[in-house]
Amino acid sequence: MRKLKTVIHSICLLVIIVMTIVSCKEKSTEEIPVEVLDNHTLDRKANAILIDSLVRQVYVPIYSDIYNQTRDSRTLLTATLSIRNTSLKDSLFVSKIDYYNTEGDLVRSYIDSPIYLTPMESIDYVIEQQDTSGGSGANFMIDWYSKKQLNPLFQAVMVGGLGAQAFSFTTEGIEVIE
Repeated sequence: MRKLKTVIHSICLLVIIVMTIVSCKEKSTEEIPVEVLDNHTLDRKANAILIDSLVRQVYVPIYSDIYNQTRDSRTLLTATLSIRNTSLKDSLFVSKIDYYNTEGDLVRSYIDSPIYLTPMESIDYVIEQQDTSGGSGANFMIDWYSKKQLNPLFQAVMVGGLGAQAFSFTTEGIEVIE
């Protein structure tokens, strides 16, 4: 009986050692670029007059930082813009995705030419936590259109932490009517 316990302990110790060695892989620090939109670019020019009459604009608030206790203390957040085609049958076309800062200045444009999302497809754009260019009043302006009546979803998810506590919240896009 004593030999059996020794064998079991030895096997358990061996398993622990092997698991420790296998799990201690060095993490790769190399960033792999993600090409999100290459296969979404339109290959043909759309009728500009037709498109202009169909384009709708959406404003999505982004909080890349929030005040913490005082106006001088801020907590940086990671923000993700999510564009979702909710149609089971039709494509969603997006002609502009522009990111603005608190002062209303254009920080960057995310697309140079129209893209499309197939039925039920989603795309995301991430504002990294270290990116302070937007500020607490940052926003996206998105121009989109479709050939048929669609109800796409434009949302932002902000994630951050204070000490050991993590938190997240969302914002919804609203249509801009001029």
